[in-house]
Amino acid sequence: MTAAFPQQILTASQMQEAEQALLDAGETIETLMERAGAGAADWVWRIAAHRPVTVLCGPGNNGGDGYVIARVLAERGVPVQVVAPIPPKTDAAKIARAKWGGEPVSDAKGEVLVDCLFGTGLGRPLDDSLLAHLTSLAASHPIRIAVDLPSGIDSDNGEALNEGLPHYQLTISLGAWKYAHWMMPAMAAMGDKRLVDIGVGRVHEAARLSTPPQLAAPAPDAHKYSRGLLVVLAGEMPGAAVLAARAAQHGGAGYVKVFAGEDDERFPVPPDLVVDHGSLFDLVRDHRIDAFLVGPGLGRSDEAQARLDWVLACDLPTVVDADALALLEPQMLEEREWPIVATPHAGELDAMANSFGVAGLDRAEQAIELAEGIEGVMVAKGPDTLIAAQGSSLAIMPPATSWLSTAGTGDVLAGLIASRLACGVNPRKAAEQGCWLHALAARKAGPTFTAGQLIEQVPAAYAELM
Repeated sequence: MTAAFPQQILTASQMQEAEQALLDAGETIETLMERAGAGAADWVWRIAAHRPVTVLCGPGNNGGDGYVIARVLAERGVPVQVVAPIPPKTDAAKIARAKWGGEPVSDAKGEVLVDCLFGTGLGRPLDDSLLAHLTSLAASHPIRIAVDLPSGIDSDNGEALNEGLPHYQLTISLGAWKYAHWMMPAMAAMGDKRLVDIGVGRVHEAARLSTPPQLAAPAPDAHKYSRGLLVVLAGEMPGAAVLAARAAQHGGAGYVKVFAGEDDERFPVPPDLVVDHGSLFDLVRDHRIDAFLVGPGLGRSDEAQARLDWVLACDLPTVVDADALALLEPQMLEEREWPIVATPHAGELDAMANSFGVAGLDRAEQAIELAEGIEGVMVAKGPDTLIAAQGSSLAIMPPATSWLSTAGTGDVLAGLIASRLACGVNPRKAAEQGCWLHALAARKAGPTFTAGQLIEQVPAAYAELM
């Protein structure tokens, strides 16, 4: 069964409220458990292919799901053993165990391990004996499947509550995605992910998993200025600005140019990239400019600070990246009407959190609070990129290839987002579109690519999204 809202991502408390709404509508915990366990059993059955299965059941309702899984698999002729280091403590789990009708064993070896020890809502580490039991069973089963969440994972931030937790080939989420499914470090240990529908409805203010955007060709009567003029400010390391501008040329904007300053003749550029060597004063008098990108290679000198101040004072759609993030202060945004799009990596995000007074929060909470603080859009980039926008729900990008972890790819992303801004796309959508172009281009580039080779794949990525 396909979930009605397959993209929403819930916190543990939101999931509890969603389940309570189902109960208030006439469901029972037992019927929900049957639905969840049977749906998970379908996936386990496909993977097991009649090989021996061990189900590790905990004391709560996640363990109850495990007893349902064991019963359904046994009814289908799959050899099943249940390991239950703690007997069921909830009424629903006790009923599920009774319906299973078997007797747990203290240890087991088989082909497939199904982890139903603990799921959503676990807030403390596993004790030593449970951790040892889990890791021993994981070591003796070549195929490992987690139900709802791998045991020992914080549902709301993806942190591992214990060291040495197992890795899984498959994780089956029950009812809705949780933050941990799409956030590091947990995401890296979950393998493939599948969602089982139990009837959860739309949850107000839920985060969502980003879906591919639909891009379009220019209008039939388009010209370079109608498609958007983007200005990329260069600084102490102008190569980064050129890299971002080259990416932006493939992101949809009709005209991309680099502003290098009056005395800056330090770098060659491709023949199709315009470099402006005028003054900032002359630059901002050009009313054809649709968007700015500031930060790649900018430096952190007084001159860099002055360039950032000047650009922000122009009050046009602006992407703030790299060095500009370190120079950004709350008062610099006070008179602006257009939101900025900030694109920090993890270290820059922490620094911004200190500057804007939201330190000490989880990464998702930081991104959300910072989006409110800058009255704009935060792209907290990394292997689990988060996009937070003032007045909108948090979006989480599906994971991209880890080959993006190379120098210059952040400049490429900033250029793509800025290009979408220059095209007139609203800042939140521009951020998501840029991230999708970036991820798809990386997939097409294959392994061991450079930032320049990543740019070469952007046209094909754009075509895939049309």
